Amino acid sequence: MDAVLLAWVPTSYLLSTTVFLLPFGRIADMYGRKRIFAYGIVLYIISSLLAATSTSAIMLILSLIPQGIGAAMIICSGVAIIASSYPVEGRGRALGINVAAVYLGLSLGPFLGGLLTQYFGWRSIFLASLPLGLIVITLLLWKMKGEWAEAKGEKFDLSGSVIYGLAVVAIMYGLSILPEILGLAVILIGLLGFVAFFWRETKAANPLLNINLFKNNRVFAFSNFAALINYSATFAVTFLLSLYLQYTKGFSPQTAGMVLLSMPAVQAIFSPLAGRLSDRITPQILASSGMAFTTIGLILLAFLGQNTAIGFIIFSLLILGFGFAFFSSPNTNAVMSSVGTKTYGVASATLATMRSVGMMLSMGIAMLISAIYVGRVEITPEYYSAFIAGMKVAFIIFAALCFVGIFASLARGKSKKIG
Repeated sequence: MDAVLLAWVPTSYLLSTTVFLLPFGRIADMYGRKRIFAYGIVLYIISSLLAATSTSAIMLILSLIPQGIGAAMIICSGVAIIASSYPVEGRGRALGINVAAVYLGLSLGPFLGGLLTQYFGWRSIFLASLPLGLIVITLLLWKMKGEWAEAKGEKFDLSGSVIYGLAVVAIMYGLSILPEILGLAVILIGLLGFVAFFWRETKAANPLLNINLFKNNRVFAFSNFAALINYSATFAVTFLLSLYLQYTKGFSPQTAGMVLLSMPAVQAIFSPLAGRLSDRITPQILASSGMAFTTIGLILLAFLGQNTAIGFIIFSLLILGFGFAFFSSPNTNAVMSSVGTKTYGVASATLATMRSVGMMLSMGIAMLISAIYVGRVEITPEYYSAFIAGMKVAFIIFAALCFVGIFASLARGKSKKIG
């Protein structure tokens, strides 16, 4: 596969996930969150099998589209089920454990994926999903009783879903081809699509997204905005540091991976504590503090150079991981506690959408700066100084974004439940 096709492997998955998060969040509220979660697992298993048996690059890319849809069904209903199952006083702790599980998976994923690829080939990564999915389905049917469908009987906004999906595709595709002029034009079309979507939702009897959640609920609006900023400022950090450690520091991929594990490991350790504290202390304070620590970590990374000590890099990553743990769990708790049970699926899906769009924005910023400073060339020794200069600029931009995010997080205030 050439570089363009290779880039479409993760992009096709991320794109389909983002497009279907909000629609399936609404469907889960209408037809049952447990049902959508189960169907999502089944679809993920089937598409993983298709990916593992792919005979061409196009077949592999196409098979990851339904896998992304299955992931959207799992993500949007999973957090909603947790919020539905736990009372307000214990919800933060439960959501914190969920966040810890996510980052434990992020910690183990690259390491286990590398081992599987090295010893059993790339197809084994997808085949490994099959027994895991079957275990989840068994536990779901055996242990999870009851169903949650507080919006049962309401109509689904199909036209709004189509407009929303096209707008997301336009923006995410535009970000993937920056800094080309076409990328900016496609992003503008996507933004106009979102304007049309929000206008449509204000007129719909049963909207895909209740606009009042943003207009009349400061906690929901600013918590989602803070999540968008946080992911925009942090997702590309691992990507940039991976290149930095392997090229300019000369580390092997395995050693670089072990260094980078320090950030998600800290996230996994402290997320349950942060979630538990958010049951007792207002999430506004905890999440804003987490954003502040993240800002400090990014500022430290902006000082990296060719001869920076590895201890300084790990220390910066630990600060980042600690900050993200104290932002993510309380922020998720704030979002889910700011809405009524009827819209848990949509609220969960909206937050997940902010995460996905933030990831793409972060990578868009990183790739744009790399193109400006280094160009579309292989990173060889003569480009190391240019790469480091561009990386520093990226971390400064990310730190500035996070600094703004502190005030967005503080601005959420308190509001009554809506939805």
